[in-house]
Amino acid sequence: MSISDKIRPAPREVRLAGLVTALPGLGLLVFGIVVLAASGSAGTPKNNVWAEGAFYILFALAVLGCAVGLGLGHTWARSPGVVMALITVGIGWYMAAPSGHPGPGVPIILVGLLILVLLFRQPSRAWALGQQEGETEEEAAERGGLEGRAARREKEQDKP
Repeated sequence: MSISDKIRPAPREVRLAGLVTALPGLGLLVFGIVVLAASGSAGTPKNNVWAEGAFYILFALAVLGCAVGLGLGHTWARSPGVVMALITVGIGWYMAAPSGHPGPGVPIILVGLLILVLLFRQPSRAWALGQQEGETEEEAAERGGLEGRAARREKEQDKP
């Protein structure tokens, strides 16, 4: 299966959200590698540091997988993308307010908010619902969204 077979139609907002979602994923990956590299210092309990580094790297891979899914136009990636954006906003808020580091915290908050805005714009919502032209969001939801559209497409393909 070629890469062109895996790319699905999606609005520009969704693809841009995938690109922006990759930023926290890359940041987590770098952070996990730095944590693992710091485990070589003397006096550091290696078992805790290895587990922490592995956690950050695995979480980074999950975020990057979500980013790739959004970039390729897969609807399954929207909900995890929203969760990742909310976590990003929470991390930024914690850095900016309680930790007293607004320098890195505020941009992190803005990245999370940008992802949320992109994923909740009307074209992104219509894409997630499988909304057709001339159809309201409520009608698309009643029809069953993408599942209803897929079932109808299968019925049409089965007809001679």
